[in-house]
Amino acid sequence: MLTNILKQLSSTLKNVSMSHSARTAIAATCSLAIAEVFKMHEAYWAPISAIIVMQSTLGAAWAVSKQRFTGTIVGAAFGGLLASYFEIHLLLFGVAIFVLGIICLLLHLDQSAYRFAGVTFTIITLITRGETPWLIGFHRFVEVSLGIAVAISVTILWPEPRSSNADS
Repeated sequence: MLTNILKQLSSTLKNVSMSHSARTAIAATCSLAIAEVFKMHEAYWAPISAIIVMQSTLGAAWAVSKQRFTGTIVGAAFGGLLASYFEIHLLLFGVAIFVLGIICLLLHLDQSAYRFAGVTFTIITLITRGETPWLIGFHRFVEVSLGIAVAISVTILWPEPRSSNADS
């Protein structure tokens, strides 16, 4: 009897994992396809965001999405502003990351949003490109938002199946 229960549990977990893998692959691929159709400069940020956001439930996906979205806005705005007026060097970078944490604290954002803000800020200020920092920040925001939107859509249209054990 225990063997049958373990086999059923194993089968259920495989089905849930297979479904999650398929959902994530679809969200990532659709995000990349849309980003490429619109010729986004760094289209890879859309599927990266979709992969980060994909969760088992809409509620969990929404929570991650909100933090990623908010952090990206804060990091892009702060990075665009700072890099427009200053050349970023080691000391300024360190101070800016600290100040970014204070900004997130004042905005009542959690550590997850601060992490996304820091990553976005770093990408905008430390990777050399031929565009203005504000434009780079805007592109990052659009690319990340696309990935979030696709991941939320997939989560709504194809909810993660629940294992029979979770319902009991």
